[in-house]
Amino acid sequence: MFEILAHDDFDFLSDEYQRLFERSRASAFQHPLWLDAVYRMLVPAHGAKPLVLVARRRGDGRLAMVLPLVRRRRHGVRLVEFADFGVTDYASAVCDDATFAALVGSPRAQQQMLDLLKPFDLLRIKKIPDRAQPLEQLFAGARRMPLGVSAHAAPLDGDFETWRAARMAPSFAKELRKKRRQLERQGVVALERVVEPSAIVSLLGDLQTFRGRRFPDDLLGQKGYFNFYAHVALAGAASGFARGYRLSLDGRSLGGAWGIGHHGRFLLLISGLDYAAHPRQSLGALTFEDLARDCIGNQDQVFDFTIGDEGYKQQFGAEPSPLWIASAHATGLGMVAEKLATRRLRPDPTASIPLAGPATAQQSA
Repeated sequence: MFEILAHDDFDFLSDEYQRLFERSRASAFQHPLWLDAVYRMLVPAHGAKPLVLVARRRGDGRLAMVLPLVRRRRHGVRLVEFADFGVTDYASAVCDDATFAALVGSPRAQQQMLDLLKPFDLLRIKKIPDRAQPLEQLFAGARRMPLGVSAHAAPLDGDFETWRAARMAPSFAKELRKKRRQLERQGVVALERVVEPSAIVSLLGDLQTFRGRRFPDDLLGQKGYFNFYAHVALAGAASGFARGYRLSLDGRSLGGAWGIGHHGRFLLLISGLDYAAHPRQSLGALTFEDLARDCIGNQDQVFDFTIGDEGYKQQFGAEPSPLWIASAHATGLGMVAEKLATRRLRPDPTASIPLAGPATAQQSA
């Protein structure tokens, strides 16, 4: 039924991939703009090699499935991993459920996919969300393990006032109203979506500055990562895929937040705020509340805080869901590496959660 191929130069901006993505169950992290930027900007910067698994239907050659992987070597181990590099919170195959079931139901297809990864020692696909297709079933002999950290997302239902009453504790909502009044005594407070290219770059610069004061090793402070986010932000602004928000007081920037959206789901990826100037006003919590208001006005169904178990997320009605790892070894070295990785399993220190997490969690507690 399928021809299985491995590409090192796949065109994620092609019409056929766009059509496949739109009819798939993949996340915003598999959006054409996102993956195009990952492979063009981050893959070479990290010394990795593209390895894009593709399934095409026999007969007409129609694109049926794409799985974006990379090869790289770490500590002497030849790894095959998802195209992540700390910016991707959800790993998903790009295909519909019927195609996935057909691939899983074909032992030949499973073996072909595993063979196309060779030579490798260890296959590890991290951060598979609970709602995604179980990627370990694509590879003969692969297994599934819990990542040990959850994703958190808040359903958005009704108008904003109804949602807030249903999802936020009355005491927390009252506290936020108090914080907002305190800030409003100092001037006009506004959270506005930025769409002009210069304003988008300026916002990312502010996020970089405010985050850098608290997290010296923050990814956004690295030129390569800043350029990656700036590229996606600019390329995705017109379509609404990328959305940036500036928080201001009498027109002066207090920072803001940035994220991506797909199929009614807004994913918060980066926040950075001027806590030094306003240490007691819970700027992060106020920003998230206004983001929820904007998302509801935008008819989004989910406000996704993505990966990380920070307590502040549940204050906004976010519900946890597990994340998983698909793993398979091809050599003795890979088996040892797999056992060591499993024994030491902990949240990935290069994951993107520090971009939106700790900077706001401490303020919302």
